[in-house]
Amino acid sequence: MSNPPIHRRKSRRLNGYDYAKEGLYFITIKTENNRKLFGEITNGIMTLNDSGSMAKNCWLAIPEHFPHAAIHDFVIMPDHVHGIIEIVYNPVVGAKNFSPLPDFKSPSKTIGSIVRGFKTGVTKWLRQHTDINDVWQRNYHDHIVCDTEAYERICQYIRDNPKNYKSGYQ
Repeated sequence: MSNPPIHRRKSRRLNGYDYAKEGLYFITIKTENNRKLFGEITNGIMTLNDSGSMAKNCWLAIPEHFPHAAIHDFVIMPDHVHGIIEIVYNPVVGAKNFSPLPDFKSPSKTIGSIVRGFKTGVTKWLRQHTDINDVWQRNYHDHIVCDTEAYERICQYIRDNPKNYKSGYQ
């Protein structure tokens, strides 16, 4: 039985925004309970462990699984991931780009689907190779990058994140 006040999740997404729309999205994904799963930072340098290397490989593979997505700057941190994902639609004719219905938006083309795919890939690997089952916090944070100045500021933030990291979410 559903109890709306208890079971209703508040969305972090921008109300009414089409998250399949072309553009740049700054994404932050945190581990469950800020658990340091992906390596450690020493003297401002992130050193990935095996789990961190797998997370990096999964991030780099995003365009293989989502041909409409391109990745920009990103960093795998001990307990979170920051990255910029760009949604782009090329006017290439082919089976992957065919939509029989005008204005049809496949959920698989949204930022949410891309993040879900990344989280799933990392989670499967961790469950197969470690005793860790709960990898990620339930949601993720996104910021729509609106202009070049914001893009450059976010890229610098991503690059500086390891040297500015203290503990917990940065």
